[in-house]
Amino acid sequence: MARGIYRRTFLKTSVAVAAGAWVTGACVAPLFRAWAAPLDAPLATFGYGDVELLDSPLKQQFEYHHNLFLNLDDDRLLKVFRQKAGMPAPGEDMGGWYDLTGFDLQHNDFHGFVPGHSFGQYVSALARSYAATVSEPTQAKVQRLVKGYAETLDAKASFFAGYRLPAYSYDKISCGLIDAHQFAQDPIALKVHEQLTRAVIAYLPEKALSRAEQRARPHKDESYTWDESYTLPENLFLAYQRSGKVFYRDLAARFLEDDTYFDPLAKGINVLAGEHAYSHVNAFSSAMQAYLTQGSEKHLRAARNGFAMLSEQSYATGGWGPDEGLIEPGKGRLGESLNKTHASFETPCGAYGHFKITRYLLQVSQDSRYGDSMERVLYNTILGAKPILPDGTSFYYSDYDAGARKVYHRDKWPCCSGTLPQLAADYHISIYLRSPAGVYVNLYVPSKLRWKVGGAKNGGAKAGNGAVCELTQQTKYPLDGQVRIQVAASQPTEFAVYLRIPAWAEGNAFVSVNGRRISSAVQTGSFAAIRRTWKDGDRIELELPMPLRLEAVDEQHPNLVALMRGPLVLCAMSDARPTFERSALLRAQESNDKNNKNGDRIAVATDGTSIILRPFMNIGDESYNMYVSQKT
Repeated sequence: MARGIYRRTFLKTSVAVAAGAWVTGACVAPLFRAWAAPLDAPLATFGYGDVELLDSPLKQQFEYHHNLFLNLDDDRLLKVFRQKAGMPAPGEDMGGWYDLTGFDLQHNDFHGFVPGHSFGQYVSALARSYAATVSEPTQAKVQRLVKGYAETLDAKASFFAGYRLPAYSYDKISCGLIDAHQFAQDPIALKVHEQLTRAVIAYLPEKALSRAEQRARPHKDESYTWDESYTLPENLFLAYQRSGKVFYRDLAARFLEDDTYFDPLAKGINVLAGEHAYSHVNAFSSAMQAYLTQGSEKHLRAARNGFAMLSEQSYATGGWGPDEGLIEPGKGRLGESLNKTHASFETPCGAYGHFKITRYLLQVSQDSRYGDSMERVLYNTILGAKPILPDGTSFYYSDYDAGARKVYHRDKWPCCSGTLPQLAADYHISIYLRSPAGVYVNLYVPSKLRWKVGGAKNGGAKAGNGAVCELTQQTKYPLDGQVRIQVAASQPTEFAVYLRIPAWAEGNAFVSVNGRRISSAVQTGSFAAIRRTWKDGDRIELELPMPLRLEAVDEQHPNLVALMRGPLVLCAMSDARPTFERSALLRAQESNDKNNKNGDRIAVATDGTSIILRPFMNIGDESYNMYVSQKT
């Protein structure tokens, strides 16, 4: 499917919020559920512990970062808070953005930019990781960090006095405390959260302020105008759901950026251009929580329309925001960016925000194209991120310029060091979703889902007192289009399995059950439903064709193209942007390497050079070109 069609369909599609029940049926112990909103949605996440990642790049990325933060010294993480509280503060400085002092905007020195800013994200990532693994040392670390933070918190939250970005860092701590309570059973986390929230209000504005509004007010220097009060509602609504305290709901409503953002977006007016990319995409999740918590159709429209507008300015990778800015579509700005910046996509942060909004929209709409969008970002951005190093050296930007390389950010412990471990933990709640009728398979990843089916809670499933069921995926996807799902059930059980059929599959996907191809049509851009009574040992096989296709960076630069195969962008491995005949790209042959673990293809450029084309996730330190020139 041409990329222009893919983009336009998002703009034209309305979200159908069907009636449905939010399923929270019992799962096999240990049981950890994701949040459950007051408003029912057709699809729900499974618990982190219901899904086991099997050997794959996702599992490797998750386990690496879980281990990294599990072994990061508690004293280092708590040091800045203890220093501000006048307490003994042992341990080495964290360094980079995290430290207490050193920031100098005039000299572009970001050491000490936002002290302790990512603490809450590290706590959140560890809490979610505990929910996925039931690692007792992880739970103990979460509870130590919460207790240590609580000891530094005074009645006035003095840490935030004079703080550069109070909403920005409070929001992250808020998330960490909520998740510590929900996923690591921390006994004091919600009490600490309320104490912090009631005190920090003194340092927050009266409403959500856009960056333009912040610039219009008196400020010490430009950095004080970068706060993100407009992202606060998501976690405040979650705090309301998890505590039942109306105080949080009312505070969340106060910080919905309706006047300059959600109101025009709900009316279909594109106000994205010029805004900071990640934080304004992240704000879509606040709009979704306003819908899920308060039933606000306006905020659902705002999130849906805003995401559709975002798809109009996305690269072939699914990434967006060159130089961290949203752009005006239809002006060729994406193509122009390829020669102007090496900061094409703020990768861990952007991918984290992208996963959240696509998961929310998928839950309320059951529209498979949100899964398609999540998948693009997974394979073409975040799985290609270099790992965070123990000293805080972090991957930040993906580069789509000619002769690009993957490099680390110059500053230690930047914002992306917080979102990467959170996102890696969230793989567990993104692969499968559940409905009253069954299971939606959203991502094709080696994994095992275990859950309990039974009783009225499963929409009429004939399971008696309940059956323990498993789905196990075995696949090399996306390097090939074959997916095998093995079913295990403690007794014959009726439910539906819904398989996402990507829009790019172009009508040639096939589904088989126990070796028999199902006769019903399999439509691309939808979920294929297989309803039956499942028995132990049943198997499902999905065949997805992966023809090569080209996607131009934008309409104004039709000859700057990315070669696509299935969900993958294949990058030309060369020091400069090569030129190809269109037909040569579409004839790119699989590498002669027998194993070809990288998924390489080879095409001949117009100068006769054979060029390797490789998925971004399998590129190391070599030079690559996300886009190549197509000879006219």
